[in-house]
Amino acid sequence: MSRILLVDDDLALAELLSQLLELEGFELTMAYDGQTGLNMALAEDFDIILLDVMLPKLSGFAVLQELRSKKQTPVLMLTARGDEIDRVIGLERGADDYLPKPFNDRELVARIRAIIRRSNTIAQDIHHNNELALGDIKMDPTRQEAYCNEQLLMLTGTEFSLLFALAQQAGDLISKDELSERVLGKKLMPFDRSLDMHLSNLRKKLPERPDGRPRVKTIRGKGYIWIP
Repeated sequence: MSRILLVDDDLALAELLSQLLELEGFELTMAYDGQTGLNMALAEDFDIILLDVMLPKLSGFAVLQELRSKKQTPVLMLTARGDEIDRVIGLERGADDYLPKPFNDRELVARIRAIIRRSNTIAQDIHHNNELALGDIKMDPTRQEAYCNEQLLMLTGTEFSLLFALAQQAGDLISKDELSERVLGKKLMPFDRSLDMHLSNLRKKLPERPDGRPRVKTIRGKGYIWIP
């Protein structure tokens, strides 16, 4: 049974989601403020965290930032509909995906299942791969760790999966649609910037190449290439 942590101060919504998710076979734990949610997230292991942006004591962004410095548990941010800046900030700080409120119950369940399925599938797939080395970058799929010149890179699970997918096909063009399916577990939708933001975060964490060339080249309107 997959374990979910819901961090939201909307008591009525939390009660409705509790009934919905338990009927769907999930084990739900709830926290009603950011600090309590962070403490729970750090103390226990959850398959996914549903994290509201506006929270008492500690904002969702602050919770996410602190969590990402210690754990890589998948996080689905719950944002206000139409508030694009919240979504961008959430993705920049390491959220795996976002869902605007108010949301459809079925879409929420589908997103949760997709993220958990993607996380489990990636873990199984990469477990059977050997270490991958490309120049000064080395990746250990079993531990989901990446190193540059022997220095550990602090990547989220999504960022590691994106790096691994690009590196596996170094020199080849990979479309955004394929990457979205493989890494995010969902079809690429118009105006969805999730993949772009994850790649932007990954680029910031990768040190510059000794020759000054970019590690990942963007082919506008087509996709990306990892430069060998």
